[in-house]
Amino acid sequence: MVLASTSKVVLGCVAFGIFWVLAVFPSVPFMPVGRTAGSLLGAMLMVLFRVITPEDAYAAIDLPIIGLLFGTMVVSIFLERADMFKYLGNLLQWKSRGSKDLLFRVCIVSAIASALFTNDTCCVVLTEFILKVARQNNLPPQPFLLALATSSNIGSAATPIGNPQNLVIAVESGISFGQFLLGVFPAMIVGVLTNAAILLCYFWKYLSVEPTDQQERGNATGPEVVADDEVTSHRFTPARMSHVSSLNPDDFDCVSEPIIRSTSVNASGGGDLRSRSVNSDTDMQFSIKSLRSSSMSHEMVEVSTVPSVLEGASSRKFTRTASQQRSVIIEDAPPSPPDAAAANGEKDKELPEVVEKRWRVLVWKTAVYLITLGMLIALLMGLNMSWTAITAALVLLALDFTDAQACLEKVSYSLLIFFCGMFITVDGFNKTGIPNTMWELVEPYSRIDSARGVALLGVVILILSNVASNVPTVLLLGTRVAASAAAISPASERKAWLILAYVSTVAGNLTLLGSAANLIVCEQARRAQFFGYNLSFWSHLRFGVPSTIVVTAIGLLIVSSY
Repeated sequence: MVLASTSKVVLGCVAFGIFWVLAVFPSVPFMPVGRTAGSLLGAMLMVLFRVITPEDAYAAIDLPIIGLLFGTMVVSIFLERADMFKYLGNLLQWKSRGSKDLLFRVCIVSAIASALFTNDTCCVVLTEFILKVARQNNLPPQPFLLALATSSNIGSAATPIGNPQNLVIAVESGISFGQFLLGVFPAMIVGVLTNAAILLCYFWKYLSVEPTDQQERGNATGPEVVADDEVTSHRFTPARMSHVSSLNPDDFDCVSEPIIRSTSVNASGGGDLRSRSVNSDTDMQFSIKSLRSSSMSHEMVEVSTVPSVLEGASSRKFTRTASQQRSVIIEDAPPSPPDAAAANGEKDKELPEVVEKRWRVLVWKTAVYLITLGMLIALLMGLNMSWTAITAALVLLALDFTDAQACLEKVSYSLLIFFCGMFITVDGFNKTGIPNTMWELVEPYSRIDSARGVALLGVVILILSNVASNVPTVLLLGTRVAASAAAISPASERKAWLILAYVSTVAGNLTLLGSAANLIVCEQARRAQFFGYNLSFWSHLRFGVPSTIVVTAIGLLIVSSY
């Protein structure tokens, strides 16, 4: 393909350059608008510069990919509400045999979870839990955070629903879920085990230190950071996960780290909202007594998690909030002794109601798991991936029997909009002819019918994925790599798509900026309350470079032999 006119090439490069800068560095000083606005800006400039027509811009948006992303986001939200990731976290500690065993479990569990529920979602919900486990056992957080980030990226390469670039490849190539799994899963397993072995070798001395000595040397692993009041995830997360949206019936009785939030309503009808943390039973009792002595017409204490200090407080009435969060409303009204006896009688009568509620929650969780399992079976059977995910999402919304607005608000619409703008921007850049011209220079030496060609193709994908990010790399190289391989054989074309999927995903482990999952782990760890830790760029790079090179090389050998 020849280059377009000079003006179109120059203006197209300007538009794509702006998109690239804002996508790779979303907080640049001269325009800190973020990735989503940057992708829309690039798309708008492509149309304004007449590199692409408005009709072509609309046609460039791949709706099946958008639908598949939306469906997997909703399913992930329901799985988090059903405590799926809490159970995965408990699995990490079950009969653990020490720090090295725990590190190995983090690698395996995060890899499998990412393959089924996307790597970003896995990192969002497991980062704070892993930090907490490491701190409680006086272990350095760095190896466990690196294990979570790198294993999540490697594990997500195994399935089309593991990450966004695999979604693009699955839709563009037409490879079924089963073929994709068979082609990449062996490389994923070997890659995760190799990555775990490198982690153990790299941090063997830190993990071999006794707990008492580890506590003294804790500061050597990196500075701790005090978190903000609100834990927020990176804007690239597939769903805005809420850490208090679970419906676990066991939390009716006891949880830890209580927070009292009191709302005072004065006589004039105004409101004053105050929040303070309670770390002991004495503080809790003092707070309640202070509320009793204050001159308020109405008093309400909302406890985000039910503390054990409330045992014996039979005079207080517990009710569930409408949002179905793990919160309890304590209405404080000092009753007379007869009223207390009547309250005890009501408690005995309400016991069957509590049992019934627990059964309803159990049935609801079972339904969520069965629907998710049905979605995975349908994908393995080769049904349309986009409509399968959307159908599963709609069935879950219907079975919830509540207003779907609260659930849909957690969907990361900014990510969907980012993809729309990126599709338009990349399509406009393709019309300049530059990608084809550059590929024609490399294509004769990167054919996958030779070991040298596979190695060169892997290096090109690895570098471009860290320079332009993995999803734009797939959009730019996908059709070209597949067309070159199709000239050899249909089997070579499928192999080329799978190589692109594996390498572009594992390439995210090279640097901290190479993958959204890495940034999520870094940001979640930095903002984690009570267990904050700063995972620096250089600490990730020192491990990421050797791990990525070794895992990529081994994976290329396995995938190319499929």
